[in-house]
This record gives sequence, C-alpha cells and structure tokens, in this order.
Amino acid sequence: MLSGVGLLSTIFHMLKDSASLWNDPKKRAWIFQTLILLIVAALVSFLVYNTQANLKQQGTASGFGFLSQEAGFEISESSIEYWADDSYALALWVGVLNTLKVAVIGNILAILLGVCVGICRLSEHWLIAKLSQAYVEVIRNIPLLLQLFFWYAVFIEVFPSVKEALEPFPNVFLSQRGIVFPVFQENPIWFWVKMSLVLGLLASFLTNHFLKKRKEEKGKSKPSWPFHLLYLFGLPLLVWLLGGAPRKIDFPVLGGFNFNGGMTISPEFSALIIGLVVYTSAFNAEIVRAGIESVSRGQWEASRALGLSRTMTLRLVILPQSLRVIIPPMTSQILNLIKNSSLAVGIGYPDFVSVANTTMNQTGQAIEAVLMIMVVYLFFSLSTSLFMNLYNKKTKLIQRGAQV
Repeated sequence: MLSGVGLLSTIFHMLKDSASLWNDPKKRAWIFQTLILLIVAALVSFLVYNTQANLKQQGTASGFGFLSQEAGFEISESSIEYWADDSYALALWVGVLNTLKVAVIGNILAILLGVCVGICRLSEHWLIAKLSQAYVEVIRNIPLLLQLFFWYAVFIEVFPSVKEALEPFPNVFLSQRGIVFPVFQENPIWFWVKMSLVLGLLASFLTNHFLKKRKEEKGKSKPSWPFHLLYLFGLPLLVWLLGGAPRKIDFPVLGGFNFNGGMTISPEFSALIIGLVVYTSAFNAEIVRAGIESVSRGQWEASRALGLSRTMTLRLVILPQSLRVIIPPMTSQILNLIKNSSLAVGIGYPDFVSVANTTMNQTGQAIEAVLMIMVVYLFFSLSTSLFMNLYNKKTKLIQRGAQV
C-alpha cells in the first residue's frame, strides 16, 4: 500500500515538473527550437541519403573531384590568364572574378547615377524634375532581362562592323566587337601602381576618419584635400617613377576581322553594365529622394538663414542626415544588382553562372554545380550585408544618454 502511494506521488511530481517546464516561456521556446532542429536534420539526412542512393543507382559519380580535371572550353573574357587545357577549378575562378567585376563596377555606377537622378527629382527646375520622374517610372517598369536584350541589340545591330568602326575620338573605336581604346603597354610596374592606389585609398579613408575625430575632440579642423592628393596621386606617381616611368602606349590597329592591340570592352560586358546600372539606379533614385524628403524642412530653412547655398545645404546638412534612411534600402538594391548579374547568361557574358552551367553540362555534376552557385552568391551577399551593416551602424542616430 505504501509503495503504491509512493508511485503515485512520484508520478504526480513528474507531471507537476513537466507542467512548470511547459509553462515557462523560455524553456518552452527551447523545446520548440530543439524539435524543429531535429526535424530539419532528419529531413536533410533523408534528402542526402536518397540523393546518394539515386546517383549510385544511375552510375553517376558525386563529389568535387572533377575540379582538378581539364575544362576543355574557352572563356571569352578573363581577368587572369586562362586556357582551355586548364582545370575546371580555374575556369570557375574566372567566373567568380567576372561576377565580382560586374558587381563592383555596376554598384558604384548605379549608386552615383541613382544619387544624381534622386536629387534631380527634387529639383526646382520643372523640366529636370519631370524628366527624372519619367526616367524612374519607365525604367522600373520594364523587366531587366528585356533591357539587357535591348542594350545588347544596340551594340550588335546599331554599331557598324569592324571594318567600318566609328572613331569618336582619336584611336578610340566603336563597333560590333565592342569599344577599343589605347592603353599602356604591359609592364610589371603597373601592378605595383595599382597596389599603391589601393593603399592610397585606404590611407585617405583612415586620414579622413582621424581628422574628423580630431575635430570632434579638440574642435580644430584641418583641410584633408592635401592628404588625399598625396595618397591618391603622389604615391602612385612615385611608384611609377621608381619603376622607370614606362610611357609606351599600345594603340589598337585594325587587322583582318578584328583590332590588334589596345584594350577591348566587349559588347556583352558593356550591355550588362549599362542594363544593370540603368535599372538599379532607378530604384536607388527613389531611395535617395525618400531619404532627402525625410529630413525636416526646418533644416533647409535654418541653412538658408545661415547663408548656405542650396548645394552646400544639400551636401553638408541634408545628405548626411538622410543617410540614416537611405542606407538600409540601398543595401537591398546593392544585393539585388549582385544577384541580377546572373542574368548575364542571357546575353553571353561569362559570369560564374554561365561557367558553372557549362561545367555542369560537360561533367554531369548538377548538384555540385548548383551548390557552388548558391555558395558563391551567398558569400557575396553576406559579405556585402556585413559591410553595409557596419557602415549603417556608424551613421545611425544615437540619442543622447543612450548606451553605445
């Protein structure tokens, strides 16, 4: 009899403990999260096992061993030296660099153009404001892929053949093969000049940050333009002079069905950049316009009372405050341009998706190729988000007395 009472007492205490555990919001949340994690893990395990079984049944190899094999296909544009007998890994790396080039150049130009159009939308000049509005409304409502086809058709159909190439400037030619212009002849020193320019940009940024902090702490201002001039022009010039100051120029010369020498910007790359920049800048313009309008009219009136011109007010007062509103949605548009660059496959530009598709068709490694595409774009997106979030954190408004 006593043992039965003890058993009932034990069961009662267990039920009481489980009820208290379930009624605790934090503990209940942990239970739900654990269950969801187990379900997801079981689902992933089932998919992986089922995929491996099907591949084994079909006699299809899996894994990334194919990356060391010979690619066997050419890539029309490459930032590094690449030949058809190189490996698939190098071919895919060329695709990554091509995508990165489009993303960096496209976003810089799209932001600059978007800022200009967004400011023009608020212009007191009626014609400029209406033209900017028409630009935004028209471009945003035409699918990006159609715009890419249009710009590619302009280069292929409107521009003349190579033998009848236009020459708008001396030794600069426009044709169906793209834009050809003279460049300096190859020399090892140009690599170090580029590196010095990158270091100059970094030094210029750090100097600007130091002078701004010094002004906030001591109230003493010092012009920053001499430092910028020294870092961005003086340092590369010094490296160039120390490297022998090479001045030989490689001029493009028509030979047969194409130009020899100089540098060529292909119609595929040109159409892709123009299409992405024009399309994304229309969205950026609306973001800039909304950010500027979020600043109260009192800021404009106070600046006018201090004698500041409209341009100075916009540059020194309005835009710095509007950044707090502009940066978050602008980050989304930067990410959109990176992801939209995958449409390059539609006009034949060899970005990472195009190279990965060719690799997949030749090797049959569909799962691995799609997984690499996902990882590459995820890396680009997360890296961009991290940088923009850090920048947004520095520009956001911190109220007085708030904890940093």
